[in-house]
Amino acid sequence: MKEISITDIGPIGIGQCENAEAGTGCTVILCSDKMQEGMKAGVDVRGGGPASRDTQLLNPLMAAERFHAVVLGGGSAFGLGAANGVMKYLEERDIGFDVGVTKVPLVVQSDIFDLTVGDVHVRPDAEMGYAAAKAANEAPNYRDGNYGAGCGATVGKITGMDNCMKTGIGSYAVEVGELRIGAIVVLNALGDIFDHRTGRQIAGLLTEDKKGLRSTMDIMTAGIDPVENKFAGNTTIAAVITNADFSKAQLCKIAGMAHNGYARSIRPVHTSADGDSIYAISVGEVKADTDLVGTLAAEVVSEAIIRAVDSAEDAYGFPAAKSIR
Repeated sequence: MKEISITDIGPIGIGQCENAEAGTGCTVILCSDKMQEGMKAGVDVRGGGPASRDTQLLNPLMAAERFHAVVLGGGSAFGLGAANGVMKYLEERDIGFDVGVTKVPLVVQSDIFDLTVGDVHVRPDAEMGYAAAKAANEAPNYRDGNYGAGCGATVGKITGMDNCMKTGIGSYAVEVGELRIGAIVVLNALGDIFDHRTGRQIAGLLTEDKKGLRSTMDIMTAGIDPVENKFAGNTTIAAVITNADFSKAQLCKIAGMAHNGYARSIRPVHTSADGDSIYAISVGEVKADTDLVGTLAAEVVSEAIIRAVDSAEDAYGFPAAKSIR
């Protein structure tokens, strides 16, 4: 097993657009050389408060089998309008599900809550979605760090934004024989982040002097009284991409297994205030075992989480990991 770039998995294009001043952005994934045919995808949502668009189409009981774009965005529910721009870009190129009078692109999207980071009134919109889709198809510009949907990502928010840390978007991919699999993670968790290999905390709730880390679990377990209005700045979203050929049902299973990567690396995770979601995308025809790919999916998710921590830069008054180590 060797590491490869997320862009080496197969025929995909990944485009990003962000408003760095406002602290938000979006990331668009297209199947670049089969745009008309689209890609297979599944999803697993474990958080209790997702901001998503058309993810129910990925339910194996739904009729659609192919999808034309996956969008990861900021702006919470406000940012779901970015998909309109992606649809416009694709429709202009006659890409989508043929309904006779036009073609309707099938675009699914999930967003993080980043409204408390920069300008609350600026969110990903159709213009930003169009720009990211154009980049994905014509000039892919994916980068780890404070880019795309990771522009306003933060972690360690159990006490609010005063002691949180800046994170971002991260990726990691591997190759095993003909099989290629990778993950893109937008890391925006309520809780703390751990290196899944060592168990060491690498990001999360800052100490009062902002020079070190403390435990979110210690804060949570200080009392057991119900909290009626949990802080809402949560949600980690991801896309696992593989060149293996799977059905929508199998991809939903792989997405579910990929959540083990969240569970190893984020604590707490999947709370009622989170929108934790993972997409699984198939862009190839390699034959591979579902359980193997699901197991590898959890591994690349955990590694991508580390990259999202390590690649982030200080921003909006929030320190990144490289500044406090």
